[in-house]
Amino acid sequence: MVFIPTIRYPCSLCPRELNPIIRQLDFSANFDQFSKVPNSAPSQMKLSSKPWLDKYPAGVPHNIDTGHYNSLVDVFEEAFEKFPNRNVCEYMDQFLSYQELNSESRKFAGYLQNLNLERGSRVAIMMPNVVQYMIAMLGTLRAGMVVVNVNPLYTNRELEHQLIDSQASVLVILENFAHVFQSIAKELSLKSVIVTSVGEMLGLKGIAIDFVLRNVKKAIPNWSFEHTSFKSALRIGHKHAYIRPEIGLTDIAYLQYTGGTTGVSKGVVLLHKNVLSNVIQTEAWLEPALVNDPQQPLVFVCALPLTHILALTGCALLGIRKGGMLILVPNARDIDAFIKMLLKHPNINIFPGVNTLFHALIHRPEFAKVTFDNLMVTIGGGMAVQKKTADLWHAKTGTPIIEGYGLSETSPVVCVNTPFIQSFTGSIGLPLPSTEVVVMSDEGEVLPFGETGEICIRGPQVMAGYWNKPHDTAESMTADGFFKSGDIGIISEDGFIKIVDRKKDMIVVAGFKVFPNDVEDTLSLHPGVLECAVIGIPHRKLGEVVKAFIVKGVDDLTAEQIVRYCRTHLASYKQPRRIEFVDSLPKTNVGKISRKDLRQKAA
Repeated sequence: MVFIPTIRYPCSLCPRELNPIIRQLDFSANFDQFSKVPNSAPSQMKLSSKPWLDKYPAGVPHNIDTGHYNSLVDVFEEAFEKFPNRNVCEYMDQFLSYQELNSESRKFAGYLQNLNLERGSRVAIMMPNVVQYMIAMLGTLRAGMVVVNVNPLYTNRELEHQLIDSQASVLVILENFAHVFQSIAKELSLKSVIVTSVGEMLGLKGIAIDFVLRNVKKAIPNWSFEHTSFKSALRIGHKHAYIRPEIGLTDIAYLQYTGGTTGVSKGVVLLHKNVLSNVIQTEAWLEPALVNDPQQPLVFVCALPLTHILALTGCALLGIRKGGMLILVPNARDIDAFIKMLLKHPNINIFPGVNTLFHALIHRPEFAKVTFDNLMVTIGGGMAVQKKTADLWHAKTGTPIIEGYGLSETSPVVCVNTPFIQSFTGSIGLPLPSTEVVVMSDEGEVLPFGETGEICIRGPQVMAGYWNKPHDTAESMTADGFFKSGDIGIISEDGFIKIVDRKKDMIVVAGFKVFPNDVEDTLSLHPGVLECAVIGIPHRKLGEVVKAFIVKGVDDLTAEQIVRYCRTHLASYKQPRRIEFVDSLPKTNVGKISRKDLRQKAA
């Protein structure tokens, strides 16, 4: 750590050939390899004012409705009927058709119904992007039950909290993580625990993969508890006559737990109406740019975990509605293996990701060999996209990163840039159809355009509330139905929105507000900085000062060089007073830099 002087303020069966595949399955690894809207003069803003509507691309409606759909299950069944012979998933070079997904998810639904669970029972799914996730997720919804997505990297304490809080009756888990559950199994009374393996649905190739993982790589920690295998559950479900339940728009579809970055993770109650609306909103927004042959399915790369709301809605559910094919990437943290996969798929059309993933790819020499001849849309979400990363991605792929914004509480998408932007904008774009966005003061007053305040959202994608937390739900909503996001932003006169930062990440230096994203974006432009993150740390006189954690891009980078650079490019109160060089930055399973972990490290 460097202390800065005081600043004056103003399929092969051969184990050797399986190694590239096995590396993708090292789920214990983290993302260590990964490394403006103009401020117009304030004018009075009214709740009815939606200047962004004039900026919508031709063909995008101002409002959406759910049409003839009564639930997400209707969307699935429509796709099964329209595209039975298309491939819905590619996983480890094996394919699953819509017809097969229909059959297998029905079997899974039948298994759940065979357990005599009540309608609306919760089914927790703790898996990476494997085909069993798709089967279990769709099967749970088809059984009239609720999907509880679980981060596969959770510790036993975090898993226990989520299972108890959600009152889950069933857990579906990959054997790679079964040891995590074993340590808490006796404390819980689940109706069924279903354990699957990476290769369980892959035939002979899968048997070889599982053998290598278990016996050669020793990648599966020991575990032992009463369970049902995934294939056994499907066989039981096949024998049990599946009965399609009545499912409505106001039934719960998902309990989507928040990241817990500022405290205990809360269960976000997402109704079928919420998620279905967001799928239709996102489709309407992207549709003008999706100029593909109707006979050719759109190809989505699913690199983000499907248990994360962005990948769930923007890849899995939107992909199914469009009759697309989902390339399931079980471990995008293995950048070498991910690039090899991309080399085999020049036909990718839609690529959702986060800044750290794009950053990691463009800084690998091998990525230069990848071609994106059919790439229509690159979507950046989950965290702020940095201009340096966006410009390098655009130069390489010929497609700009379309930055968007959303939260678990909004299913998730709220705003997106149009798919026709020519370069990175630095804003999060415009609100989606049927979405209202305002900025509010701490006192709950709607602020004029151009002023900074808390972003608040109203629309059909906004959650029903927090699971069993009426007080938290009430605190998060205004009296007229706006969800208070906790993010600080600005709306320009023409309706474009810029995120300044998370409200709880804001640093106050001698009364001046410092937003970490602003400092990080500036630091990232230094040619010697590979990655960076900043937090506030206590200071006796100033209240807080800025501390920067930096991963070097060149070995000879010094703190003094960073200091000189910041003096030129940042106001004095924004300049880091502490600089610490680190080998890597802590990241969540979706690749977002975890400032919470950095604050704990600095404490």
